Amino acid sequence: MKAVVMAGGEGTRLRPMTANQPKPLLPVVNRPIMEHVLRLLKRHGFTETVVTVQFLAALVRTYFGDGEELGMDLYYATEEMPLGTAGSVRNAADKLRDDRFLVISGDALTDIDLTDMIRFHREQGALVTIGLKRVPNPLEFGIVIADERGRVERFLEKPTWGQVFSDTVNTGIYVMEPEVLGEVAAGEPVDWSADVFPRLLARGAPIYGYVADGYWEDVGTHESYLRVQADVLSGRVAVDLGAFELSPGVWVAEGAEVDPEAVLKGPLYIGDYAKVEAGAELREYTVLGSNVVVRENAFLHRAVVHDNVYVGPSTHLRGCVIGKNTDLMTGARVEESAVVGDECIIEAEAYVSSGVKVYPFKTIEAGAVVNTSVIWESRGQRSLFGPRGISGLVNVEITPELCVRLASAYATTLRKGAAVVTSRDSSRAARALKRAVVSALNAGAIDVLDLEATPLPVARFHTAKENAVGGIALRTTAGDPQSVDIVFMDSSGADLSQSAQRKLERVFSRQEFRRAFPGEIAELVFPPRVVEDYTSELLRCVNMTGVRDADMKVVVDCAGGTSSLVLPSLLGRVGVDVLTVNNRLDEASPTETFAERRRDLQRLSELVSSSRAAFGVRFDPVGERISLVNEMGQLISEERALLVVLDLVAAERRGGRVALPVTTTRVAEQVCRFHGVQVEWTPTALDALTAASRGADMVFAGDGRGGFVVPEFGPTVDGLAAFLRLLGLVARTRLSLSQIDARIPEARLLRRTVPTPWAAKGAVMRSVIEAAERQRIDTTDGVRVVGEDGGWALVLPDPAEAVTHLWAEGSDADSAQALLEHWAQVVERAADL
Repeated sequence: MKAVVMAGGEGTRLRPMTANQPKPLLPVVNRPIMEHVLRLLKRHGFTETVVTVQFLAALVRTYFGDGEELGMDLYYATEEMPLGTAGSVRNAADKLRDDRFLVISGDALTDIDLTDMIRFHREQGALVTIGLKRVPNPLEFGIVIADERGRVERFLEKPTWGQVFSDTVNTGIYVMEPEVLGEVAAGEPVDWSADVFPRLLARGAPIYGYVADGYWEDVGTHESYLRVQADVLSGRVAVDLGAFELSPGVWVAEGAEVDPEAVLKGPLYIGDYAKVEAGAELREYTVLGSNVVVRENAFLHRAVVHDNVYVGPSTHLRGCVIGKNTDLMTGARVEESAVVGDECIIEAEAYVSSGVKVYPFKTIEAGAVVNTSVIWESRGQRSLFGPRGISGLVNVEITPELCVRLASAYATTLRKGAAVVTSRDSSRAARALKRAVVSALNAGAIDVLDLEATPLPVARFHTAKENAVGGIALRTTAGDPQSVDIVFMDSSGADLSQSAQRKLERVFSRQEFRRAFPGEIAELVFPPRVVEDYTSELLRCVNMTGVRDADMKVVVDCAGGTSSLVLPSLLGRVGVDVLTVNNRLDEASPTETFAERRRDLQRLSELVSSSRAAFGVRFDPVGERISLVNEMGQLISEERALLVVLDLVAAERRGGRVALPVTTTRVAEQVCRFHGVQVEWTPTALDALTAASRGADMVFAGDGRGGFVVPEFGPTVDGLAAFLRLLGLVARTRLSLSQIDARIPEARLLRRTVPTPWAAKGAVMRSVIEAAERQRIDTTDGVRVVGEDGGWALVLPDPAEAVTHLWAEGSDADSAQALLEHWAQVVERAADL
């Protein structure tokens, strides 16, 4: 039986370590990851192995040769272009003959019992057996769901937290029968998990999952790279260190010289022919490669130092990686999570800040403090994007320098000469930061159509209208005047999809930005008639029949935001009596605190009741969301406002479909069913609601947080369009908002948030699936468990914070509370394990 080792990975997330060497050759405790994999195969009786190579293939072939030094026979199958996980194995088909074979990744560290996995495969009569492993954070892997016998039921590649149904992931280790290769087209990019396995599963082929007890870690990030070093030194994984134990936990390889006056606090590893001088201090989880020199008074703690590095006197390295052939001169300091590439020179007293990357062949001058230009400084987030775009404190986390890098990354993902729409709210901070964005886009050969201060719905409208490929809007974070959000949009004006966000993040993290040649630097244009074009198209699309005849009065609060730039021209053409408040741009206070918002809503309520208005509406500062007050001056909650507007739309349309997030009360379903309208449930992410709103026969969408979509005008959340549509609906129905509210059943929907460590989120979701037993499960977003009586509970991990959100709805308050308590206990128990 032969093995196939996939060693074509480029390892872009590990740059600059992989800038000039393939990922499988990265050393883990002074041996390439792939060498540890080959030694594992040898221990389990594999002597003939095919290695698939593509990126820098010659380096892999040169290092391992024909495998004689390992006591193996190695054969190489080279890809001219990346063929994917399945395509690369198919490319080696002529070397596999007609025998069963094992596939394993050359860039993941493991000591899984391959012999037992093959036994399991044989006993189950499987066509394919997939090695599975339970991991704390399954986001970056393919989730596999199998029954109690191990037969695979479902695959999900690289899910979001809302799609995490288990913590059991695909390790990329497979035992396969030879006929599987017939499912892979030759010479084409094909993936096992995304293409071949789902097709086989649909045909009912016997695909099984083997849950391994051993160690497995995909070395895909700088954090995981440091972690595997520590795991090897701590004995968590069975590998051959190729060294002797000088003292407990202190491993020293052949020919190394360690002065007796050096301070060694293991576990740590000193490579062959390395030299450690007197007075040097090596602390826990430090790894020195071959021929490393550590001079007197140097301090290293959790540092991974590759081959042939010179560590000068009084140098300080902590939690960092130093590439091969690099020189660190006297007093140099490299801090936590920093990575210095191969063949660099860090001169005396230079300081490399935490989280930065220095690419190969760079010289850092003496005394320099490196935290700009050639490096990327981490903002300490798990993901660049959050629920509001990219957010942070002004001039602390969101600086002009960061805006330049973000806009440069965005420009790099676009074709030269494309156009991007930029806009901002009324704040001075957004104005200053937008200038940095515009400069970077122009320098990246991207034309800019700048709308200046404008409501976000207007910016989304013009992004879709102006033949632009995308847009960037800057706004003050709702409720936090010290912070700002940067919103990236696609060509339709919608927020970037998660795949597009990941693409931008990859470019940003690599710092490989495209710069225009002098003749390619793009233009900055200020489009005319921005507000007029928006209002004209809005009035053309939204049905305003009956408004002039209804003799209505409404009260409108602009919240000192950019909607005040649009409402005068819009309301002047509608034909209603309007009382407006806060109808100005407030540069000093572009958002409001919770207390200020409550105060203004109270004032709005008083004005509505005293003026006998039909209703009142308050816009958020960027005109995207609205709050409603009925004719009696009573504030309508956000969840209730969704039902009221939904009832109005459904009663008038008597058909079509509406899009609502899965967290919405099922009373909405009753309202729709009464009026002959269908509900399409969507994930909670705003881009999912936007995508659903583009569907045929869509008449309404709302997010339950004051955001409404008017599909006949556009697919994005738009407070101005929602207000205009509401005017028409109220005028034609001849009913007040309180009357409409009164005819809708009360919802019994409760919510709770449970603290959940990041490492426990996958286990929590697996526990929820297991606890559901035979109840109906909906996995549109998170896991929604539906009882026989129609009561339901939804468990959804937060994508940005260490918490899990729960919703529960029952026929009455007591049953909803009981449901919430039950599932909160399930989550808490799993989080504490």
